[in-house]
Amino acid sequence: MHLFNNVKFNTPESVELEFTLAGIGNRAWALLIDYHVLAVILVAFFLAWSIVSALLGDFWVDIFGTAVTLWLIAIAFLASFIIYVGYFVIFETLWFGQTPGKRVAKIRVVRDDGRLIGLQQATLRAVLRPFDETLFIGAFLIMLSRREKRLGDLAAGTIVIQAQTPTASATLTISEQAKGLHEQLIESADLSQLMPDDFAVIREYLQRRSAMSLKARASLSLKLAEQVKDIINLENLPEAVTPDVFLEAIYLVYQQPEF
Repeated sequence: MHLFNNVKFNTPESVELEFTLAGIGNRAWALLIDYHVLAVILVAFFLAWSIVSALLGDFWVDIFGTAVTLWLIAIAFLASFIIYVGYFVIFETLWFGQTPGKRVAKIRVVRDDGRLIGLQQATLRAVLRPFDETLFIGAFLIMLSRREKRLGDLAAGTIVIQAQTPTASATLTISEQAKGLHEQLIESADLSQLMPDDFAVIREYLQRRSAMSLKARASLSLKLAEQVKDIINLENLPEAVTPDVFLEAIYLVYQQPEF
């Protein structure tokens, strides 16, 4: 088992991204935090369920008969499983592969090709999590697998990586020119064609460009800008702005709440 196992992705946009796998320690720490949050949610649910059951006791008996206690227990267990699965599905889908625990541990779930996960991947991982935790099967698979995958990762086609931390070479700065351009793009471009995967590639470039040589940066930014232009159905790149400024403006547009 490698303590710091790196993976590289070559995206369809010909951008090479390199990440470090999260490791079982970080994943265990994230899971511990998530389970504490889940415990609070489940305790609140069972307290509310107990109060409702007590207040509507006679009503439950009329519906379910004398077996009402068994029905209430069955419904409570089903609801708790839905909460358990839904916790991971909702957070990993809306928070781009992170839960509260993963955010604290600074790790993230991505697809095997480095792109953002969606509802399908998050659901597969959550549904199979109980099997992974049976007899620590998931932990053994993580330690033995080259890409540190548990059963849920194998089924969903995902890996867990260390999230990027802000450093001098990975900062994301936006120019004033881009802030003006992004208003124009909202009016003139078909921004609905941009997918989260496209945004992820733009963001990775903007975070890493300061560490690139001037020649590599100019070539890559122009290539990305041309590809984004085609995606959003622009005839030409905006005049009097550099590809970097154009990509910064796209980044800002994607951050709009209404987008």
